[in-house]
This record gives sequence, C-alpha cells and structure tokens, in this order.
Amino acid sequence: MKTRMSVALLGLSAITALVVGAAEATKENTPKPSASLKPLFPDEVLCKGKGIETKRSELDEAFLQFKANLNARGQILPEDKREQVESQLLDRLVITRLLVNRATEEDKKKARTAADKYVASTREQAGSEESFVRQLGAMNFTPAQFDAQVLERAVCEEVVDRELKSKVNVSDEQIKKFYDENGQQFERPETVRAAHILLSTRDPNTNQELNEEKKKEKRQQMDKILERARKGEDFAGLAREFSEDPGSKNKGGEYTFPRGQMVAAFETAAFSLKTNQVSDVITTQFGYHIIKLYEKTSAQKLELAKVKDDLKEQLTRFEVQDKMLPDYLKKLKKDADLEYTSRKTRGKIRRQTARDGKEIGAGKRARRGAGATVEPIHGRPRPGTCPVPRSIPFGEFFPRVLVGGRWGRLACRV
Repeated sequence: MKTRMSVALLGLSAITALVVGAAEATKENTPKPSASLKPLFPDEVLCKGKGIETKRSELDEAFLQFKANLNARGQILPEDKREQVESQLLDRLVITRLLVNRATEEDKKKARTAADKYVASTREQAGSEESFVRQLGAMNFTPAQFDAQVLERAVCEEVVDRELKSKVNVSDEQIKKFYDENGQQFERPETVRAAHILLSTRDPNTNQELNEEKKKEKRQQMDKILERARKGEDFAGLAREFSEDPGSKNKGGEYTFPRGQMVAAFETAAFSLKTNQVSDVITTQFGYHIIKLYEKTSAQKLELAKVKDDLKEQLTRFEVQDKMLPDYLKKLKKDADLEYTSRKTRGKIRRQTARDGKEIGAGKRARRGAGATVEPIHGRPRPGTCPVPRSIPFGEFFPRVLVGGRWGRLACRV
C-alpha cells in the first residue's frame, strides 16, 4: 500500500466523492450573486418541466465543483470542452431532480441513514475536522453542501432500487454461472491485519524532511513507545495517543493489506512477524514505525456459498442497469414534458438520453465485499490534461450504496 501510506502520512486522505448538482436543501448554503449583479445577470432557466426547473446558477455551481475536483486530482479540463461537459452535467441535474421528486418518505429515511454513515466515514478518513473541511474546500464544497448532496444522491439510489430492483429475479443457476465464469474475481491474495505507530520525519506544514537533530528526537521517542508496547501496553491505545498517521490513528493504527501495496521495508516487516509480535523500529521515507501483527490470512478463493448473496445483489443491479433503466429514464423525461431553452442544448441532451441507462448504474458495479467504509483514492494522478469522457456517468456523481447500507469506494472516472 505504498501510495496509501503516502496519502495517509501526509494527511492527504482523499474525500473520494465527485458529487455535482445542488440539492434543494443546499441552496441556502451556496454562494449567492451580489444584489448589484442580479439585474445584469439574471438567473436563466435552462430546463423546465412538470415539477422541475433547472437554472444557470445550479449548472455553474456543478461545473465549478466538477472542475475543482479535477484540479484537486492534478488534472486540467480543456476550456474548449466546457460546453460538452456542461451539457452532460445539465442532463444529470435534470435526472437527479426527476428521481428526487419520486422519493417517498421511506426512501428519504433510508437515504438519510446511509448518507450519515458515509459522511461519518469520510470524516474519519480525513483524520480531523480541520482536514475534512480543508479537503472539501479544495473541491468547492462546504460540509453542509457535501452532506446535502450525498443525501440527494442516496435518495436517487433508493428510488431506483424501489421502483426497478423489486421486479428482478436472479436464479441460482445465473449466480453459479457467473461465479464459474469469473473465478479470478473471487481469488484473495495473502493479507495481513496489522497496526502501526508512525512518528513522521517530515514537517506537517511544508512536507520537508526534518533536520537530523529533530529526527534523533523522534527516534528516541519511538524507542520509548516500543518499550511500552513490548511490555504489554495496549498497542491501539498507544497508536491513538502517539501515531502521526491521520489515516489510521483513530482506528488504533490498523490496516489490512496484501503484498505489493506498502513500501518495501514496511511490508517486509509486517509479513515476517508472528501473531501479536511487535516489530523493531522500521525506517521509511515517511518516518519511524513500529508494527504489531494481529492476523495473517493465506491466499484463497472465496467459496460460492460465502459470496452468493453478494453475487445475487450484483447481478440484480446489472439486470436493472442494462435492461430496465434506459426505458425508465426515457419515460421519466417524457412524462416531465421537459423544455430546454436553446436548440443547441436540446440536441445535445437528446443524444445524451440514449446513454442514460448504461451510466446511471455505473456506481453499482462495485463488489459488495469492497468494504463497509470509504476507501480513499490513494495517491494523486500525474498532472496533465483531463480527457473529457464521451459522457459523464450519472452513477459516478453519487455514493455507491451497496447491500444493507454498506458503502463501496467512490471514484471519479474522469
């Protein structure tokens, strides 16, 4: 987990959601134009229909958040692609409104529960409230806006589940066929569950290497912590008290990882330990570590019985996405009697509609076993120009809610 270490240790855990569009609940939190500018720049209605009205200010906010997220990932959106991206974002705003309008009170209740879990997990991944707010700010979000938009996307998920998922019946034969034909998906490498304590040898503000004198002080402090750990003091408690790894500190320093994901010295030490053994002090480019091994799991293939329920859920979602969703979204738009304000927009949105069904379910493809918490996007992409996708997957803009309210990884494909 080389890149995971670098992110966690430098306090750069990613808030891994690219969520666009403004929920009605967030309007009071979004920046408003000054009174003197309103007469000069009226808030143009871009699309209207039964029960919905999407304005230029909403699209502008969505675009700014989209662009800020790309910038935070070291990517640049070519200016000549703005129109293309805006047309895609507008379509997603419209779809979101249509779905939210169909939500029942029960849909909203379930979505609120799921959204609360996700936001709490995101805060924990950030390491501190200050870091959480800073990372959201880099993507042009306030915490209130982030919470409201996560909720909005969760509501969309609940509506689609209620109206389409209940109509799908996946057989045992289909499940076994998928399992047999996709065996690699169920192979698990050797992993360890271990905890570590880090004393960083980098300045938290500048990320520059500390001088030798300060490094020596850190090493002496780590030697004292090691002595306490080997005398039987609670390792998780020591990690919470002393560790400077924001990604694991609040979890008692714990990580679970396979080979090939951590820096070499860290990985070698972790995989060579015996259960409940505490390592010597390990030096990496991040600082001084000590590790305690909790559990080692051999490479294995998950049995069908253990993944059957997960597979049924996944195949159900595929069925909804590929066979039911295109017509469903087409009907929603038709029934709403949508009217776009410009001929150019109408043409682009019309072409977009044909692709809706294949995209809205993109967020559902994650394997349920990916984990019950949010996985950060480890590391940063290399700087460069962001290629504009043929279309922006609707599912990429709201949390991937998995079975039983569990959350999978959020990611921006752009």
